[in-house]
Amino acid sequence: MRTAKIERKTAETDISVEINLDGTGIYDNQTGVGFFDHMLDQLSRHALIDMTVRAKGDLHIDDHHTVEDVGIALGKAVAQAIGDKRGIVRYGSCMLVMDDTLVRAALDMSGRAYLIWKVDFTASKIGTFDTELVREFFTAFVMNAGMNLHIERLDGLNSHHIAEATFKAVARALRDALETDPRKADAIPSTKGTLSE
Repeated sequence: MRTAKIERKTAETDISVEINLDGTGIYDNQTGVGFFDHMLDQLSRHALIDMTVRAKGDLHIDDHHTVEDVGIALGKAVAQAIGDKRGIVRYGSCMLVMDDTLVRAALDMSGRAYLIWKVDFTASKIGTFDTELVREFFTAFVMNAGMNLHIERLDGLNSHHIAEATFKAVARALRDALETDPRKADAIPSTKGTLSE
């Protein structure tokens, strides 16, 4: 089983993340940030990663530290769960439509972290949630999971839809990339023989 549990405690946040990459998308996410929980639920459900997140953060300041630190812990959990990446497909992509919104995501579990972000929001907030925190989450997630991720909003008017389509598109791309390749289940998908750096 490709599972991991990461605990991260700082003066700003206290976070626990538990995942199973071979799950069915069962989730139980409680961060104290309602909209963010909704996005983590989407990530879990559409990537088919079982995910339990518990976070206590300095929400009296704002949501930034909580969102970023969950991204760090979740990225570390994914990196730990896939180990040396033997047998994974490695690449994944998705063109996802949600009502007025169209988002494209493509990723490579290369071991080298890089984020290309071309997602603009039409509003600065979704309820009380700062839309700029969506990028902060993915930056932290990518850097700690060790992946290349390109995300682009091709169309969209509603900021809730844009954020949700972004999480769903990444989830579907991640699902494809982390699947076991039935033709090469015993091999690391690289001519270098490693995907650790």
